[in-house]
Amino acid sequence: MGFLKLVTHNAHRVDVEGHAMLMHVPSSSLFELDGVSRDVYDLFRRAPAVDAALMQQELGQRHAPGDLSDCVQSFLDLDILRDAAQPEVAREIVKVEEIPLSTIIINVNTGCNLACTYCYKEDLAVPSKGEKMGFETARQSVELLLRQARDRDRVNIVFFGGEPLSNMPLIRDVVAYAEARVAEEGKTVDFSLTTNATLLTEEMVDWFNTHRFALTVSMDGPKALHDMNRKTVGGKGTYDVVERKVRMLLSRYTARPVGVRVTLTRGVTDVIGIHDHLKNDLGFAEVGFGPATSGPIAVFNLDDGALKRVFEDMKALGRQYTEAACRGENIGFSNMHQLLTDIAQGTKKAVPCGAGLGMLAVDKAGDLHLCHRFVGSNEPTYGNVATGIDVPKLGKFIETAQDRSNFGCKTCRIRSICAGGCYHESYARQGDAFAPVYHYCDLMRDWVDFGIDAYVRIMQANPAFFRTELEPRQSRSTPQAASPSATLSQEPIQ
Repeated sequence: MGFLKLVTHNAHRVDVEGHAMLMHVPSSSLFELDGVSRDVYDLFRRAPAVDAALMQQELGQRHAPGDLSDCVQSFLDLDILRDAAQPEVAREIVKVEEIPLSTIIINVNTGCNLACTYCYKEDLAVPSKGEKMGFETARQSVELLLRQARDRDRVNIVFFGGEPLSNMPLIRDVVAYAEARVAEEGKTVDFSLTTNATLLTEEMVDWFNTHRFALTVSMDGPKALHDMNRKTVGGKGTYDVVERKVRMLLSRYTARPVGVRVTLTRGVTDVIGIHDHLKNDLGFAEVGFGPATSGPIAVFNLDDGALKRVFEDMKALGRQYTEAACRGENIGFSNMHQLLTDIAQGTKKAVPCGAGLGMLAVDKAGDLHLCHRFVGSNEPTYGNVATGIDVPKLGKFIETAQDRSNFGCKTCRIRSICAGGCYHESYARQGDAFAPVYHYCDLMRDWVDFGIDAYVRIMQANPAFFRTELEPRQSRSTPQAASPSATLSQEPIQ
């Protein structure tokens, strides 16, 4: 062989209790290095270029020539090794000529009965000024979804707001219409909704149960923490009413496990205490955390120091999760579920999420947005449910999003998991939907390494956990909001 070099940004090694794990970065696949591959990899890490003579000199007495040759060829096939004289290959951009939707998000009302201090929604209004979507716009949204999902067996309809329960008549009408239409098309439909729970009634819960909604509640933990930010329009804390409604919901709802979404803000960062209360005291199936770092009111955003402490707390909870998983128990920590799923499945992303590609959001006028987070913003729209998707315009956005080389993503070791991070977070924080979420970068690389460690430990102690706990969760889940890196739970905030 001629001189070869290590493509350092295509491989990342993590050692876990004597197991040398190598992540193949382009595919996020995880391999355990044996003695030969470990020595070959270490040699290329030490030397800027290696030829056959140097390899024989360094490793010839420990490994047979055939074993060394096979290992080198495997690394070449994975583009972990490359001809030392070969220039860097430009990233291939996949042309977007169609939008194969699986999910439509219907914003049923801009009005909300709460005035959460950290809410990012730019079109949010008090209940008296809320603008409700009409049935014809919602009907056209369903028809658009069915047209764009012609090759899919299953579609998802997400109801969003404001507070979606404030327009229940429309939700009921859409469900009746959609169930009839998907039956005609030979498809299956899933419905999901995130709510602040204050308007829930027993009759609503039973109706959701009948139609097997995927329900998520927005709640920030025990009373003292929840009431800091989640207040009524009149400024009153909402914990007491939410707790009462949640206990009613969890006692009656049987169709699917109910999860809860927590927004971590300045002063609301007790990850372990919040999880314990919501999971063990109230009984939610899963708890997911989303740090607020780009909201419109800076005083509530986590600064770099607070964000780092939050991640350390999430890792502490992640260690509890890992220990429980090794025993065959599931403590319901959504962020760890997603992280381990990404690692187990070998997540390979060209773009951060399905926004604009598999998922679009519809506002009250029928205009199409990348996702629910952009509704009401000054960012461009991409057509209307009445006239269809502006495919050239949206396609150009997705094609541009595939290459963030100018921002440093090209050599990042988690680029296939993160792909640059949430478009809306970048827009809100930096004014550019394509700018990576730099405040997360180092923390997310550390979080993924933590996930690899957890994955290996669980695989060694209880590999059945992935089959019994994670696979069923994936099969019953429906797309929600994009996360900064697909490992932070970022469901819609209500």
